[in-house]
Amino acid sequence: MIGVGIIGAGHFGAAHARAIEKVDGVRLVAACRNDEPALGAFTAEHGGRGYRDWRALVEDGEVDAVLIATPHHLHTEMAIGAAQAGKHILLEKPMAPTAAACDAINAAASANGVKLMVGHLMHFSRPCMTAKEALAEGSLGRPLIASSWMIKLWMEQNRQDWHIGHGTGGGMLMTAGIHALDRLVWLMDDDVVSVGAMLGAKFHDQEADDASMLSLRFAGGGIGQVQSVGYRDGAVNFAMDLVCEHGTLRIDMDRGTSLGRGTRLTDLPNSFEPDWMHNAVIREWTHMRDAILDDAPVPVTGDYGRNIIAIIEAAYRSNESRREEELV
Repeated sequence: MIGVGIIGAGHFGAAHARAIEKVDGVRLVAACRNDEPALGAFTAEHGGRGYRDWRALVEDGEVDAVLIATPHHLHTEMAIGAAQAGKHILLEKPMAPTAAACDAINAAASANGVKLMVGHLMHFSRPCMTAKEALAEGSLGRPLIASSWMIKLWMEQNRQDWHIGHGTGGGMLMTAGIHALDRLVWLMDDDVVSVGAMLGAKFHDQEADDASMLSLRFAGGGIGQVQSVGYRDGAVNFAMDLVCEHGTLRIDMDRGTSLGRGTRLTDLPNSFEPDWMHNAVIREWTHMRDAILDDAPVPVTGDYGRNIIAIIEAAYRSNESRREEELV
């Protein structure tokens, strides 16, 4: 039985706690949050011991693995500390605010022999998994053009002050648009070599972006576009078009995945599931369990998580230079 400690027992920490309850061989044994009343409510609902300090949690002998779901700028210190304590790590996206910080986390995980998986949820969602399977079958050929978007309400109930500043790793792209970026990069399955981008706060008075458009150039000749928009009012639109050599795929998180051929879209079977997010988190923990107990490879590595952050950093540089920027 794997004992899990949740560092960041807040909104999405609770989503992980609900998922952990559904995974055989994994149990929640501890949780950490600065807000003592909120921590008490969390442990009363989900179980486990409560800690105000994450350092005390990673010293708990019953904790074998940790989930880190804290503000983005806190990920680096916590992940390195957990690795040094010998704890396996499921690290929520974004992996860290900078590629250099990701490198430090990866080095700590490697040096201490712990499993590290980055929580890019799209890899475990039924619509995206179906698209990946369709591409792997081969008849569509290579994906050449992709457009992926996340357009949603920015000031949601769970929005915090740290979400709106650069120094804390905030902004719509780093917080939510990263899902659209990750999905595109994963399904294109090629290295991004350069990025052109425009970002800004178009709807809210804040330091970090609430809207951006990215253009990606891939090593194999493919091109992609990402839209990340956090509006004041509207309707959620979270979908993607992938144009391959011999057909197209449309991925819609609210409808499933469709195959385009002969000018028509056909829904792919079993590509939609209600409550896809909860089921995706369950799959994350199932893979994490297997990685720990059976030494299976993690589906989303620290190197992959670092690559996504390098793309975002290139987008920031491009916005400043007004030129296409290569990845570093």
